[in-house]
Amino acid sequence: MTEEFFSHSGYDTCRIARQFAASLKPGEIISLTGELGAGKTLFMRGVTEFFNCDEQLSSPTFSLFNIYKGSLEGEEVVLHHFDLYRIESLRELEAIGFDEYLSSGDFSFVEWAERFPESSSLYTVAVSLEYAGDESRRIIIKRSVR
Repeated sequence: MTEEFFSHSGYDTCRIARQFAASLKPGEIISLTGELGAGKTLFMRGVTEFFNCDEQLSSPTFSLFNIYKGSLEGEEVVLHHFDLYRIESLRELEAIGFDEYLSSGDFSFVEWAERFPESSSLYTVAVSLEYAGDESRRIIIKRSVR
């Protein structure tokens, strides 16, 4: 199933992301793709707002990986947030425990997932953000990509 949304502001992008997050189940592995500056981290901000962990959000570009703790309906949730932009090889990906985190049963979000197509079969949902004008973005959500 594929859904398409248009965002005309950062607020819209976060709102769409919060709605998206409401549909997720524990163990989902989400790829986030799009050009530099397309809004992947802003989309993540909306997701972390939904799970009540938005104060922890930072772009993982320099740390490669962050873990956020939040809650949903009184239950603790854990979000793994990867940024593969600076990862150069499968060996580096393995060294950060990528596969182990993805198989943990927690929510996992992978920015720049397209850099490692070998892992594409792991993703349950693909989110693509594209420029659609100066402030506008086209957000495509494709579910059940396994």
